[in-house]
Amino acid sequence: MGLYKSIMEEITFYTGLSPTAFFTVLAMMVVVYRTVSAMFVSPEDYNKPPVVSARPDSRFAETEPLREPVQLGQLTDRQLRAYDGSDPSKPLLMAIKGQIYDVSSGRNFYGPGGSYAMFAGKECSRALALLSFKPEDINGNLEGLDEPELKILEDWEFKFVEKYPKVGQLVPEQRTQQNELKEQIEDNLENPNE
Repeated sequence: MGLYKSIMEEITFYTGLSPTAFFTVLAMMVVVYRTVSAMFVSPEDYNKPPVVSARPDSRFAETEPLREPVQLGQLTDRQLRAYDGSDPSKPLLMAIKGQIYDVSSGRNFYGPGGSYAMFAGKECSRALALLSFKPEDINGNLEGLDEPELKILEDWEFKFVEKYPKVGQLVPEQRTQQNELKEQIEDNLENPNE
């Protein structure tokens, strides 16, 4: 008990603060240091690939290495839907103004459970222009959009061009009786309870 008391007296003598105030200030300094130092990352650390957890029970999900984007060419809306993240072996794709981008590197945002997962596998120009998450706005219809909304869409398009590789182009689906029958069969197989 004597050692504790003498340490507390020394803290008061040298700092002019009570031991409680001294340890509060010390704790705040540590918090501020860690917060500020976390804001600055060296360029070497920024460019390192993410660390993959060795334990499957870890709180952090394991990340798989990014694949090279595959050029898919022309896809229809129906074909694009297959790239919504439900199949982990396929890349994550989304379209803006008819151009298809591989957004797999943004899986945290566009993959299942991500903030923008509803855009994956779809043409989402209207939703981006309107800054909307409404399902009825997730399409490529630009009719009725005003100049500021088209400017917002253009900004989004520039961001995608800079960040994600373009892998294809959206094309209209050719409507034939055979295609319609095939679609009905596929829809019935996908949703047997409807």
